[in-house]
Amino acid sequence: MSPVTFSILALVSVAVGGLLIGGIRIRKIGLGSAGVLFVGIVAGHFISGSEQYTIEPEVAHFAKEFGLVLFVFTIGLQLGPGIVQLWREQGLLLNGMAFAVVLLGVLLVLFFQSALDLPPLAAGGLMTGATTNTPSLGAAQQAAATVAPDSPDLGMLASAYAVAYPGGILGIIASMLILKSLFKIDLDEEVKNANSQSDQATEPIIRRAIEVDNEHLKDHAFGNIPGVEETGVRISRIKLAGEESVAVATDGTVLHPGDVIQVVGTEEGLNRFEPLIGRPSALDLMKITGNASFRRIVVTEADAINQPLRYFSIDHLYNATITRIVRSGIEMPARGSTRLHYGDIVHVVGDDAALEQVTSLFGNSVKRLNETQFAPVFLGIAVGVILGMIPLPIPGVPFPVKLGLAGGPLIAAILFSLLGKLGKFVWHIPYSANLALRELGIILFLASAGITAGKTFFAVALTSQGVIWMAAGLMVTMVPLLVVGLVGRGLFKVNFLTLCGVMAGSMTDPPALAFASSLRESSATATGYAAVYPLTMVMRIVAAQTVIYLLM
Repeated sequence: MSPVTFSILALVSVAVGGLLIGGIRIRKIGLGSAGVLFVGIVAGHFISGSEQYTIEPEVAHFAKEFGLVLFVFTIGLQLGPGIVQLWREQGLLLNGMAFAVVLLGVLLVLFFQSALDLPPLAAGGLMTGATTNTPSLGAAQQAAATVAPDSPDLGMLASAYAVAYPGGILGIIASMLILKSLFKIDLDEEVKNANSQSDQATEPIIRRAIEVDNEHLKDHAFGNIPGVEETGVRISRIKLAGEESVAVATDGTVLHPGDVIQVVGTEEGLNRFEPLIGRPSALDLMKITGNASFRRIVVTEADAINQPLRYFSIDHLYNATITRIVRSGIEMPARGSTRLHYGDIVHVVGDDAALEQVTSLFGNSVKRLNETQFAPVFLGIAVGVILGMIPLPIPGVPFPVKLGLAGGPLIAAILFSLLGKLGKFVWHIPYSANLALRELGIILFLASAGITAGKTFFAVALTSQGVIWMAAGLMVTMVPLLVVGLVGRGLFKVNFLTLCGVMAGSMTDPPALAFASSLRESSATATGYAAVYPLTMVMRIVAAQTVIYLLM
């Protein structure tokens, strides 16, 4: 069996075994994908002692890095808009918590180095492993090679990292479970609270019939009424005074006293708008015959993406009107300034001919919506990889900081998700495909990381020195998380799922995120992770270099 063939077989075998173990749940809690890491450590230990079978280093390294890129890119692509909203609402608080975790970790490492008389390089490796941050290990190695290039102990950095890394992952998971127990968290209730918080930003859209009785509006078009755009109210149908049938109404529809119109908007918007034109009507224009039809149309045409509604002139060109937009299950007012996203569902009112034309304009291809366009995905990943390689100079730090293969693709994915499209490239992955790629990525990463760490883990961990390193590393992992978690939940009442995401993000730890996401299906965890990840990555790299310079 060739080394490449055996490497592939070993990776998939570790994945199967880890997923089976991760699927075991005690009191509804299991390791999930994180189980792959620990099976990989055991497998790596036995494989390293075999002379007949070996893992091809290049295969393992590629699987690890490409898996990590897939994982963070799909997260960023799905959660970009949500991350921006979270930054606006809680960005300072959440990133402040992440900063506190990093700072407390550095202080603990300095304390243990002094109290236990740890070698400086072991302390540096301990911190990078306990915080499960591989780029910071690279930064520490670079700093150590500059300060003491001829030191025979340079390998101690990687050894301490390998010993502390598994405990770091277990420590993060244990910290989440401890906080869950201390605060008696009801996960189902946390999901409801997270959903309600996101729903508060957008009021439900309702319909209302209003009879026009304002004489000053005589011969005025609906779209020219002051406040229409600000309130987000849209008109869809009109029953002219003295008429028995209902017709399609648009911004260009001229109003007269005695007309009854159907308007759509939020309750607040309708309450502000109604006194301007008339009084409520008991008529239900939906039940009166006429030429007004209704259709839900999915936006799948690339040329329609990122364009404001007024750009299409639906009312003038087709005598139709868009009454509301549904985005990711949330209804939004259809203002003229609202820009369309791929996959938006627009509610259109018009006659049959107009609806056909608007359908052609927006695409409405369910087949295309469910397809994964891989060219934009690979282009986005390429941009992310390049972005991660760009050195970022920071005052006071002698080495430039790089976001690496984890930070670069994550930032690129967030930016592309906000951009939506570039020419014919549309950054959209169906939800099911996104989950599949994300799970594949984290499994590859964990299997490779476990096998690599298993080669030296037991050799060091089973020594008295290794036990001390592991215990100190576990403290460096858990103490900052528990302290910040207690403050975040107890004082600031941060949603527990968001808090778990911040805890995993403050450690830049994908396995912990995978575990937290497995607790309950909610985007709050991954959004919290991505919201603090960019700043945390920079701080981790700077902290690792700072510790080396202080101790050596």
